[in-house]
Amino acid sequence: MPPGIFILLLFALAAKLFRIDKKLSLIVLVGTMIFYLLSTSLVAEKLMGWLEKIYVPPAQVETSGADVIVLLGGGAIRQVPDVDGVGALCASPANRLLTAVRLQKILNVPILVSGGQTYSDSGAEAEISARILKSLGVPDDKIITETKSVNTTQNAVYSVKILHEKNFTKPVLVTSAFHMRRAMLNFKLRQFEPIAYPTDFTVAHNPTFHYTKLRPRAEALLLNVTVMQEILRTWVTEIFKV
Repeated sequence: MPPGIFILLLFALAAKLFRIDKKLSLIVLVGTMIFYLLSTSLVAEKLMGWLEKIYVPPAQVETSGADVIVLLGGGAIRQVPDVDGVGALCASPANRLLTAVRLQKILNVPILVSGGQTYSDSGAEAEISARILKSLGVPDDKIITETKSVNTTQNAVYSVKILHEKNFTKPVLVTSAFHMRRAMLNFKLRQFEPIAYPTDFTVAHNPTFHYTKLRPRAEALLLNVTVMQEILRTWVTEIFKV
């Protein structure tokens, strides 16, 4: 199964090229090895674990003085059936929402849901999240929606505007652990430094070695692509301040 079949074909190509052009064969071989390593859980767990450990949840969030929870979106699906209506959240934002609800029960503060409709066939995320929050027992007066943003930069821009309007000064920022570094950077660029509360962890922080983690897997490749995307997007944010 992919990506294993492609790695085998590339190794075969490198072997075939060895008789024709040794330098080209070496280039193909090195590229194939990099592709193979990025397709293993061993490498994926190391890289994703490093990214997810940059921020850790505060030990005593109830004594932090937080006055609002900012929940960042991450994708929604429209026109699909759900328990209490139509439209559902994707896996990562659903995990984020669950953490936000649990924090709201502890802190008894409002939840500001940030997330609009990214594509014509995706869901209006903040609206879907608000419906789910209500079904989970969060009162209407504890839910604030921000429906314009379609990326992390806009999450910060529009959320900070609402925070100023409502005189909130100490938000708890909830998003996926791999996304927290870039999310915090965007808020800091708007002169706001929330309390980071990462969630939706994808790998163990102290992974153990097993030989099966050397097997190429599409899921591992996807994790490494996510890490590389986050690093690149963070660099762009740091350089261009956007």
